[in-house]
Amino acid sequence: MKTDTQLQHDVIAELKWEPSIKAEHIGVEVEDGVVTLAGHVDSYGEKWHAERAAQRVAGVMALTVEIEVKLPGPSKRSDVDIARSVENTLIWMVWLPKDSVKVKVESGWVTLSGEVEWAYQRSAAASAVRYLMGVTGVSDTILVRPSISLSAVKLDIEAALKRRAGAHAKKISVEIEGSEVTLSGKVDTWSEREMAAHSAWSTPGVRSVVDNITVTY
Repeated sequence: MKTDTQLQHDVIAELKWEPSIKAEHIGVEVEDGVVTLAGHVDSYGEKWHAERAAQRVAGVMALTVEIEVKLPGPSKRSDVDIARSVENTLIWMVWLPKDSVKVKVESGWVTLSGEVEWAYQRSAAASAVRYLMGVTGVSDTILVRPSISLSAVKLDIEAALKRRAGAHAKKISVEIEGSEVTLSGKVDTWSEREMAAHSAWSTPGVRSVVDNITVTY
């Protein structure tokens, strides 16, 4: 198991390795495996990539983010301009049904709401908005509306886990209540945990996923 000092060194190295991040603007503190990122970045996209970079490092038990988005002068835009850009971007997305996603912008922070049929559609909407100029944050409150019966969802998810995780799938428990999926168990890496959640979200009809999987090293 890594010490906090080793983990701090690895997170800093991973931030420097990620080309979309100005690592010198981000400080890293570690206590009992909990990593805290602090500092400032020029865009929400950069903040998001910093979070993802830290989560990729083996040994990270939890992550807190205290990074502030400080937009440089040319990137500052009014909420009206940002809202218009977000709406135009979503209109041009082939994966989203027309008028399925609603937009609210407050001080550069974008909130997405509405309903879609698939989790990948919700993820695509958030990804498209994340990198728009002037955006300081994104809240994704889009709901996934069931389009088929959930009676076979548990078996579908378990089959997907077996295809993707092999023997590791036995460590993951899947429970269904209504349209909510609860995942529990233990995995060896963050990537395995993300794979399990992605498998659940990829199943038609799933509206929410509670991820209680823990990462052990």
